[in-house]
Amino acid sequence: MVKGKIWYHVEFIIRGDVMFEQIAQLIKTSNHVVVFTGAGMSTESGIPDFRGAKGIWKDKNPAKLASTFALRWNKKEFYEFYKLRIQHLLEAAPHNGHALLAQWEQNNWIKHIITQNVDGFHQEAGSAHVSELHGTISSLHCIKCKKAYPANVYLQENGNKCSCKGFIRPNVVLFGESLPKEAVEKAEEQTLLADCFIVLGSSLQVSPANKYPKEAQQNGAKLILINQDPTIMDHYFDHVVNDVSIGEALTIIDSYLKKA
Repeated sequence: MVKGKIWYHVEFIIRGDVMFEQIAQLIKTSNHVVVFTGAGMSTESGIPDFRGAKGIWKDKNPAKLASTFALRWNKKEFYEFYKLRIQHLLEAAPHNGHALLAQWEQNNWIKHIITQNVDGFHQEAGSAHVSELHGTISSLHCIKCKKAYPANVYLQENGNKCSCKGFIRPNVVLFGESLPKEAVEKAEEQTLLADCFIVLGSSLQVSPANKYPKEAQQNGAKLILINQDPTIMDHYFDHVVNDVSIGEALTIIDSYLKKA
């Protein structure tokens, strides 16, 4: 354990919630709280992650399924892959953690959410200020005429064919595409404004997930991490919660936020 850092594990819940009260106090006394969510936020809703033992990329080549190459040269497999992902999406729903973040935004306890997730569950739960770094599969558009479509169109017969005969694709960032400029700029802006930066459900192994907490900390922000497993960046954080689901941890914190 690194001196000055605080780790929370399931045994602390059994003994009492005192340390979660400290997190709630930090959130409530901060002026600009920013939340960053990764795959762990979505897996609690039943959405498969990418790199886990049962992840989406297990036994699959992303370059053949979710890339600009696939969009151009491998449309059939591209469509079947995203049709399956959208089916998973429509069978799932935001969980209690999504709903609590939306309530916290309404109560002015958090200002913004930065997410790597593409399910659109933050907005569905009621969050208004969200930067989607990887786009979304919750909506579609025609690459020819740009007509917008809801996600469930992909589950219909010939659901990838637009009325103009163009090909319909999800509004997700593919391998070979840049992250959306507006979302990245907003995420950077909010990170630098943050005096409290909370990471939920990210292994912090890749950029920009491992970039924003460092930038926030360098600008004076306190860091909170809630993730089922330890990460390679735990030592950067002021408060680390492992072995507890995000929904459960946020529920405990919420109970303290709502106390007088």
